[in-house]
Amino acid sequence: MRRAVALAGATALAVMGTGAWLPGDNAAAAPSPDLSRYYSQKIKWGACEGGGAGLLIGGGDATPVPKDKNIQCGKITVPLDYAHPKRDTIKLAMVRIKASGKPRGSLLLNFGGPGGAGVSGLLNAQKEFEYLGKGYDVVSFDPRGVGESSPVSCGNDAGAEDPSAGGDSDDPAALLDQMREIAEACKKKSGPVLPYVGTVNVSRDLDVMRQVLGDKKLNYLGFSYGTRLGSVYAAQFPDNVGRMVLDGVDTLTEDVAEQALVSAEGRQTALDNFTKWCTENPGCVLGTDSRAARDHMSELIKGLDSYPLQSSDGSEFTGQDVVDVLGQALYSRQSWPALSQALGALLADGDPRALLRMGGSLAQQPRAPEDVPADNMAAALMAVNCADDPDRPSEKSVEKKVDKLREEFESTSDIFGKSMLMPVLFCFGRPAGTDYIREDVRDVKSPDFLLVGTRGDPATPYRWTEETAKRLGSAAVVLDNKGDGHTGYAGSKCVREKVDGFLLYGEMPPTGSSCGVEEED
Repeated sequence: MRRAVALAGATALAVMGTGAWLPGDNAAAAPSPDLSRYYSQKIKWGACEGGGAGLLIGGGDATPVPKDKNIQCGKITVPLDYAHPKRDTIKLAMVRIKASGKPRGSLLLNFGGPGGAGVSGLLNAQKEFEYLGKGYDVVSFDPRGVGESSPVSCGNDAGAEDPSAGGDSDDPAALLDQMREIAEACKKKSGPVLPYVGTVNVSRDLDVMRQVLGDKKLNYLGFSYGTRLGSVYAAQFPDNVGRMVLDGVDTLTEDVAEQALVSAEGRQTALDNFTKWCTENPGCVLGTDSRAARDHMSELIKGLDSYPLQSSDGSEFTGQDVVDVLGQALYSRQSWPALSQALGALLADGDPRALLRMGGSLAQQPRAPEDVPADNMAAALMAVNCADDPDRPSEKSVEKKVDKLREEFESTSDIFGKSMLMPVLFCFGRPAGTDYIREDVRDVKSPDFLLVGTRGDPATPYRWTEETAKRLGSAAVVLDNKGDGHTGYAGSKCVREKVDGFLLYGEMPPTGSSCGVEEED
């Protein structure tokens, strides 16, 4: 299912050591493959392409970042298939911002997705991690299948830059045909890496990075999908866990349909929080009654779906366009005032331009190199989530369930339910994924690590934080962030201070700690 990349531009085998087989190989009694050449390699750091530090995106223009000798890029080699490491290999792109003070080692970041590029993500969010950079070399990477690390794609054969945008038919059989066509296009365009994407393999890559960086323990900060990756790593390599923080905690257990349903509920909760905030402020375009405001919003979207606004060039602005902007804006409380003004322009004058500008700005991702396919993030999101999901119901079963699911989603949220139904169908036509995450990532025996859950999170609801903490066992310590927005580190000073304190100084917040709602200045 879709996860946004937290802070970008601002979701295995219980063994230790370097020679573990992957789940599904049925090779428990076989000797472990030799991975020593990967763990002993040396990374060659150099200037990043494009002036040494990538591009910052703003206002539609690409602005070169000043060259900085402390910002370096490089690549490491990992096996395509860890069960057969002597066969094909792939290269993974990495970026490092060297510590401004005395380093205690490296801190690896994953910004989420799945499908979020870590190299461009870090280059475009350098200031967010300056304080942590006093004590760490801050490092990020493009996971396999993403960005500059053998990117997957579904190509134009899928019919759109974003392959997940397909599926607008109300006929279940036609929907499944579209999903099957997309799956075939992804297989054709992605090349040999596609069967080997997924969190289990990325976790193995992460341990190679740890060793290549010269760290005995992995110090890690993962956002959204990055929390799934961190959880899997803690299960695979418990003795290699250093200081780990998981912010915006993903589920490890729920199937695709339940994940999408919970996310629809989470987005509705976030919208309710927004309308409550708006109606409590003077001049709110939605009025003064939060319940009436919710009904008004629903009527607006249904009305625009039935009678879209027409532009002079013939394009249409529909209710689903409003839903798209809402989904993005609710990720950060800082966007709420601008969202209120943009909705005001739409309601008062029928002018959607402010909403469109807002949606375009929020949707911007760090500019990727030219050789990275335009649909890579969406294609990787589908590929990873499907690789992590073992369920593949039959075509007849799906056809029978689609109408019932549609009713269930729309009853959960008449605003977000329609758009959140599509992720349920994404994996149709693809091979079944691993059951390792759902079955075996539990009761980890690593040092204590910190989970940050945000009460008003529209993408990773707080209940997932509680469920995942219980599943991971006593090593998981929860910080309850009572604010809004997706993840806590970017939007809460309190969360940032506690996370920084743990990562830099080992100051773990006591069990039961919380951060309150912080009002904007």
